[in-house]
Amino acid sequence: MNRTKENSKLSVLKQIRSTTRSQWIKFGIASILYLLFVIWDHNYWLLLALLFIFDIYISRIISWEAWKHSENKAVRKIAEWADAIIFALVAVYFINIFIFQNYKIPSSSLEKTLLVGDYLFVSKVSYGPRVPNTPLAFPLTHHTLPVFNIKSYSDWPHWEYKRLKGLGSVKRNDIVVFNFPSGDTVALKIQNPDYYDLIYNRTSWDQVNNDKYYFGDVVYRPVDRRENYVKRCVGMPGDSLQIIDNDVYINNSKIPTPKDVEFNYYVEMEGNRLLSEKQFRKLGVSKDDRHLYNHISDARDVFNFLGIERNAAGNYNNIYKIPLTQEALRFLEKSRWAKSIRIEPDAFGGPTYPYWYKTGWRRDNFGPLWIPKKGETIVLNEKNLALYKRCIVNYEGNTLRMDGNKIFINGVPVNSYTFLYDYYFMMGDNRHNSLDSRCWGFVPEDHIVGKPLLIWLSIDKDRGWFDGKIRWDRLFTIVSAK
Repeated sequence: MNRTKENSKLSVLKQIRSTTRSQWIKFGIASILYLLFVIWDHNYWLLLALLFIFDIYISRIISWEAWKHSENKAVRKIAEWADAIIFALVAVYFINIFIFQNYKIPSSSLEKTLLVGDYLFVSKVSYGPRVPNTPLAFPLTHHTLPVFNIKSYSDWPHWEYKRLKGLGSVKRNDIVVFNFPSGDTVALKIQNPDYYDLIYNRTSWDQVNNDKYYFGDVVYRPVDRRENYVKRCVGMPGDSLQIIDNDVYINNSKIPTPKDVEFNYYVEMEGNRLLSEKQFRKLGVSKDDRHLYNHISDARDVFNFLGIERNAAGNYNNIYKIPLTQEALRFLEKSRWAKSIRIEPDAFGGPTYPYWYKTGWRRDNFGPLWIPKKGETIVLNEKNLALYKRCIVNYEGNTLRMDGNKIFINGVPVNSYTFLYDYYFMMGDNRHNSLDSRCWGFVPEDHIVGKPLLIWLSIDKDRGWFDGKIRWDRLFTIVSAK
């Protein structure tokens, strides 16, 4: 037994002595890179993995490349492919979590800053990458495994929120990718509108949770597995935000409106005249955003509300509802293509956050609302509970209950609360067609994913391959926050 141990030690020493200079250099580079990662992560238990790195390059107690010595060519070939694929998946997984990820713009909420069909490189290091809450997951999937339509991640282990040091922090006016805050609970068959919208505005808790045929299973998703959204940050932690007639005010001062912000307009044509494809393209209106409103069921009520009169024949002229930038609006006014142009009224905006409390706020006239800041304390009252209960319970993991006029957090009677996280207020540039913080509230710091840096591809789904389908002028352009 002792002789076997001695022989084993001698074998290891012999292996170390026979290590080439090239292997020592490779070990040194791998070790330095790994040490830098450990320092970045501040988790020094990870230093134990240096033993594996030492064994891979130097001691080789474990025969990591035993497959190379197989006499079976097929085994060697399969193992070679498997080795390459595993290495590639690990590398991509690491890059996707800590460096950058690919993101496709799915909706028009940020037009014309970002267009539907833009493919982005999203930097994780700009704000600091998060250590994943659910580290065990199938590579290159978000929350659902394609084809099989099942969950692509394991709930165990579950790691608490931790963000590594980044190159900077979220600034006002930044375009930000984040996990959808209201995406913690999802009815799998009806995901838009979201679960909370379904319960508070459209149906009931019992229906959504019990009618599996229509709504599907109701599931919980951890933060890093919630849908990715992209919006503009207009409100910072500690700000007081208010929207007055579509203008955003921070701490009572109006902030500049981004250059390409859009609003919805009702465009009345002369008689039965229609806008052509060429004219729509000149205005920058995609096919999905072209609505000839005469055919909508509530058209008559809307036209009456807008004060649009019938023509001499007793009918309404053709009337479009389309989003326009201020530049496109001025062009349309000068072109004389339209008889009249009216901005969509605030009354058409729908309910705002918080759904369950009557604030009197609307989409275009919202607030004032204080945005929570880490370490700041608020007095708890009826209105503050309505505004911040979701932060206290859903995002910061506390229990909260009322017993008469008394408030209990985690079973302790309180009359104030100190926030653990910073929060942000996000809005889309397509202001009348964006589901954003005006609808579902604040974005907690642990939901921040990264910052879009580069458009590497842009596909226009409205056009053919020989008719400008690839937007060549947007390829490899820097994402601008202006």
